[in-house]
Amino acid sequence: MGMETTGIKSFLQGIPSWVLAVITLIVVSIVLFGLGEGVGNIFKLNENIAGAIPYIILDVLIAAGCFYIVKWNPKSIWYIPLICNVLGIISAIVEPTFWKTWLWMFICGGWVISIIASIIGARVGKKSV
Repeated sequence: MGMETTGIKSFLQGIPSWVLAVITLIVVSIVLFGLGEGVGNIFKLNENIAGAIPYIILDVLIAAGCFYIVKWNPKSIWYIPLICNVLGIISAIVEPTFWKTWLWMFICGGWVISIIASIIGARVGKKSV
């Protein structure tokens, strides 16, 4: 009889990292658009504050996704932050007013946070292996 592990494996471990990144991108996009439409109306906030909150939440969710995906597969550190942030990257390239508004600070700040979270996830993942 062979040695069997008694640990419970997550169903996510069988899914490729790039698929998890695309799922993260889709979920975060849905959350962003939902919050973008509702936060200001629900809480009666200043337009600038109501516009910033969804992007802050977006950055945190993307960073968390990058951390966990790269933690499970440390080799994926090279492409997971790119896939998860592809909407921000495309908007930086395509949107003519991107760099003229305050929006770039939140998007680019999110890129930095997701890269840092990915590096931390890779280090934690390497130590646990």
